[in-house]
Amino acid sequence: MLGDMRETTDILISGGGVAGLTAACALGSAGFRVICVDPSPPVTDGDAAGADLRTTAFLQPSVPVLEAAGLWSHLEPHSAALQVMRIIDAGGALPEPRLTKEFDAAEISDAPFGWNLPNWLLRREMVARLGALPDVSFRPGTGFARMLSRESEALVTLTDGTQVAAKLVIGADGRASPVRDALGIAARTIRYGQKALAFAVAHDLPHHNVSTEVHRTGGPFTLVPLPDRDGRPASAVVWMETGPEVARLAALPVAGFEAEMTARSAGILGPLTLIGQRSIWPIISQIAERMSGPRTVLMAEAAHVVPPIGAQGLNMSLADLSCLMTLAGQHRADPGLPVVTETYHRQRHWDVQARVTGIDLLNRASMAGAQTLRDLRARLLDSLYSARPLRQGLMRAGLGIGAGKSTS
Repeated sequence: MLGDMRETTDILISGGGVAGLTAACALGSAGFRVICVDPSPPVTDGDAAGADLRTTAFLQPSVPVLEAAGLWSHLEPHSAALQVMRIIDAGGALPEPRLTKEFDAAEISDAPFGWNLPNWLLRREMVARLGALPDVSFRPGTGFARMLSRESEALVTLTDGTQVAAKLVIGADGRASPVRDALGIAARTIRYGQKALAFAVAHDLPHHNVSTEVHRTGGPFTLVPLPDRDGRPASAVVWMETGPEVARLAALPVAGFEAEMTARSAGILGPLTLIGQRSIWPIISQIAERMSGPRTVLMAEAAHVVPPIGAQGLNMSLADLSCLMTLAGQHRADPGLPVVTETYHRQRHWDVQARVTGIDLLNRASMAGAQTLRDLRARLLDSLYSARPLRQGLMRAGLGIGAGKSTS
């Protein structure tokens, strides 16, 4: 393609991660002309170098977005349902459960809380879906370079020299978003000195579709159900700890690592066997000062980053997409009008701020090292759980839904 060639499109998406690919599928399925770029081709094999070994739990409100994108029928067969969210406090003098509370989706809904899938598999299915959409052009290996916003369009220059005139630009290009930088929008970042180990395990005891967070110090140890692997129950694990401790754990031989992760899990699923690689991810909170600019919106980690607690991260991103889909659908002839971009910012930013703040507080509580703070955390969990209306309200808030089914 010639470097001086100018193309036109309705929407240009910078970012080919799970959020950007979902946006491309959804907007393409809605009939918009879409170009999606990312400098790094997606890794779609779980055993390949660079594979994202984390998992995503799609909560109930995200499923209609995935259905509209033509994705859910391809994803659901690979998913594990999350019927119960269990929190275990193992913060006593000994590393064993001293308080266990279970939040059952049946209290508020006829459906599970969500469905869990590996991130690398999401990329595989999403790339396949893009190939079936004639008005979507996915260009891995090409990135966003710069942008000039005009009254009627945004003129974007890509890293291969191509110029694209787009009515709307979506920045879904990560926590160091080039689109956000091009808009001059600042982001506030909170660092915890934490990192997360992500990996998969097999175990002898069934998980019974229960997702479990085990709290002690350093951060939660979270086990999320996966479909059985080679005839054995399997779970995805995110283990949050201080940076030096994660480095130590990552360097352990497999046998030593399995012993430590089994102990940290409080043995709730029996001995854990490592499946595949261990990957390390930095933990921060971050929020952009604004979620839109001229002819542009920010979504996903370009707009907000949270620690992996309560399955909020990508579900916040799909809430961004749901809002944008509604607004763009109301202004199909020009989805980049100020009425779209400004309304998107107003409708999303407050909710994003509230969730970033809430998850920040939860993470700080999970990190507590002093015994008095760990005891306070356990008492708070017990009191929150014991009041049924409060417990159900917390579950609905976590899902991002209003009134649930009657529980009387």
